[in-house]
Amino acid sequence: MPLHHGTMGSSGSSVWLTASILITAVVYLRGWLHLRLTMIVVAFWRAASFLAGLSLIWVAVASPVATLDEQLLTVHMIQHLLLMTLAPPLIWLGAPVLPLTQGLPRQFARSLLKSLPLQRFGKALSQPAFCWLAACVVLIAWHIPPVFALGMQSEVWHVFEQATFLVAGLLFWRPVIQPWPSVSRWPELSIILYLFFATLPCDILSGFLVFCDRVVYPIYFSSSTPFGFSALGDQQCAGALMWTCVTIVYLVAGTILTMRLLSPRGSREDTLMEPERIGGVVPQRVPQSVGGSLSHGR
Repeated sequence: MPLHHGTMGSSGSSVWLTASILITAVVYLRGWLHLRLTMIVVAFWRAASFLAGLSLIWVAVASPVATLDEQLLTVHMIQHLLLMTLAPPLIWLGAPVLPLTQGLPRQFARSLLKSLPLQRFGKALSQPAFCWLAACVVLIAWHIPPVFALGMQSEVWHVFEQATFLVAGLLFWRPVIQPWPSVSRWPELSIILYLFFATLPCDILSGFLVFCDRVVYPIYFSSSTPFGFSALGDQQCAGALMWTCVTIVYLVAGTILTMRLLSPRGSREDTLMEPERIGGVVPQRVPQSVGGSLSHGR
């Protein structure tokens, strides 16, 4: 029997999710334009990357396509891939911290930037071991059949599921992208291994979905047929999609890091000056490129 979040509930959540994404985009653009007006240039491609990441989040959680996740496991898998694998690196490549804080009211931005507990909390969450483990736990836990069914039966749990996928994705990609103000404390070789080992739980799960001879999630028994899929065919398609997408994305990231590891460091780095004052913070020079990994030295 197919599960339903509820049309009215889904419509309501889509509205406020869309509004939240739009507000985030407006705050970022406001801060980005303010930085340019103060002769502090955050590259256009970074703004485009951040907005592209927000767009993928919208597709995953609030677009008409998102409503099909109750009927096709493949669509449900697309949501997970957008939230964990594709949107987070684009968000981090947008160097979001400085534009977002500049886009917020000055007093609020000052409180955020000077908050020592928030800085310590952010530092603790940036540990690669924790980020890797969090992503693996979220991925595996939500694909356990009873937990999966819980997320599909309740609108609240469904939104929570999507939120945990996005947060886990942001955590996972932070050590790889190392966005400002992150400081690289790990050699690039360890990040390459980090990416390699992250493929293992994805490979195990996707391989299980592809080669299993029974339907793992019975909720799709009666919902896939109208789209020309059998429930088992839908499951195999979802597993193959996950396997292919994760492999390609991690391979591209690993290749970029390997090329950087083997190539000599550039003698010049682009720089970005902070505003003279961000709520009283003393100006300092920070890398324009995003951290020390994927985009450093562009």
